Amino acid sequence: MSKDNNTRAIFATKFGAIATTVGSAVGLGNIWRFPYEAGVHGGGAFMICYIMFLFLLGVPVLCAEFCMGRSSRCNVFGAYNRLSDEKGWKITGLIGIIASLMILSFYSVVAGWTVEYCFTSLTGQLNFHDRTKGHSQFVELTTGDRPIIWTVIFLICNFVILNRGVTKGIERASNILMPILFLLLIAFCINSFTLPGCKDGIKFLFKPDFTKIEPSVLLGAMGQAFFSLSLGLGCMMTYASYFSKSTKLGNMALTIASLDLLVAVLAGIVIFPAVFSFGLSPEAGPTLVFEVLPFIFNQLPAGVIWATLFFLLLFMASLTSTVSMSEISITYLCEEKNMSRKKATIISSLIALIGGILCTLSFGSLSDFKICGLTIFNLFDYISSNIFLPIGGMICSIFVGWKMKKDLIMKEFTNDGSMKFYTLTLLIFFLKYLCPIAIFIIFLNSIGIL
Repeated sequence: MSKDNNTRAIFATKFGAIATTVGSAVGLGNIWRFPYEAGVHGGGAFMICYIMFLFLLGVPVLCAEFCMGRSSRCNVFGAYNRLSDEKGWKITGLIGIIASLMILSFYSVVAGWTVEYCFTSLTGQLNFHDRTKGHSQFVELTTGDRPIIWTVIFLICNFVILNRGVTKGIERASNILMPILFLLLIAFCINSFTLPGCKDGIKFLFKPDFTKIEPSVLLGAMGQAFFSLSLGLGCMMTYASYFSKSTKLGNMALTIASLDLLVAVLAGIVIFPAVFSFGLSPEAGPTLVFEVLPFIFNQLPAGVIWATLFFLLLFMASLTSTVSMSEISITYLCEEKNMSRKKATIISSLIALIGGILCTLSFGSLSDFKICGLTIFNLFDYISSNIFLPIGGMICSIFVGWKMKKDLIMKEFTNDGSMKFYTLTLLIFFLKYLCPIAIFIIFLNSIGIL
C-alpha cells in the first residue's frame, strides 16, 4: 500500500482516485432521485438549472472539501482541528460523522431493496403486469421482517470491501464496479433508443420549456446539484486525504462533477424513453424505479434480463456510495480513537446494522412508532439530508472562504507552485458569498420555511 509520509494510505493510481471519488458521488441520487426530480419539475427546464447549479455551486464546495482533505491528511473531524486553532469548528466534523451513520442506516435499507429486486427478478418472481400489482408487490417486498435479510446482506458486502483497506479494498472495488456501472448504463441507453417513445422521452429531457422555471424548480435543482455530489458529509474531504501530491484538485473537481452529471443524464435517457413508450407519467416520483420500471421491463423482450441488470446497476451504485459514507466514521475511529482499521470497520458496520434494522422495521412492526410524526426511516432521512448536510456544506464553504489561509489554498491548488491556478480569487469569492447563501436557501427550503 502506498503511503504519504509513511503513515497514510494514498490512492495507487489516478484512475483509482477518479473511480473511487466518482463512486462516492454516483449513487441512488443520480439513478433514482435525478430522474424523478426531473420528471416532477418539467424535464429540460430542470436539467438546465441542475447543470448550472452543479458547476456554480457544487464544484466550488467540492474544491473546498478537496482542499481541506488533502492539506490536512485527516478525517473530517481532524481536518477542522488541524486547520484551525478554534475548537468550535470540530463540531462540524462530528455533524458529518453522525450524518454519515444516519444516512448509511436508511440508505442501506433502500440498497437492500435493490438486492431483493435483483434476486426476485432473476428468479422470475418480479412480474408486474399492471401498476396496481406493481404497487402491491413493492409493499410486500419492503414491509415485514424479510427486508432485514437483504439489508444485512448489503452491509456485509460493504464490510468486506472496507475491511480490506483503502487501496486493496475501496480503490480496487471502485476500479471494477465503476466501469461496469457505465457499461450497463450505456447498454440501457442503446436499448432506450430502440423504443417507440424514444423521441418524446429525449425531447422531454433535453428540450427546456423555460415557462416551467419557477421557484420550486430552482430549489429542486439546487438541492439535487448539492446532494448528488455527496457534499456536506465529509465523504469528499476524506477521500481527498488519500489523494497524491500530484493530483490536480481543480481538474479533479471538474472531472467528478462532469462524470456525475453524465451518469444522471444517462439515467434520464434510460428511463424517460421507456416511460413515454408505454404511456406512463414522467411525474411518477420516487416510485418510478421500484414500481413503474418493473412494469416497463415486463413489456420488453427478455424483460427478466433487463430488470435484473437494472437492479444490479442500482446495487453497484449504492455500494460505492455507502463505502464512502462508512469511510468517514472509520477514519475518525482509527485516527482520533487509535483503533485498528478492522475494529473501526466492525464498530461502524454494527452501528449501521442497528440503524438499518430500525429503519427497515419502520416499514413493518415499527411503522406506528413515530417521533415528531416521522418514522425512524423518515426521521434519519430528514435530519441528515435536510439539516446536517446543508449545515456541513455551508460551514465547509465558509471555513475555506474565510478561515483558511490564502497561501495554503494556493499551495494546494497549484501543487506547491508547480502549476498555475488562475481562478483562486473567483473560487474564494464563491466560497465566501455565493455558496453559503445558496446553501442557506436550500436549507430553508428543505425544512419547509420557503
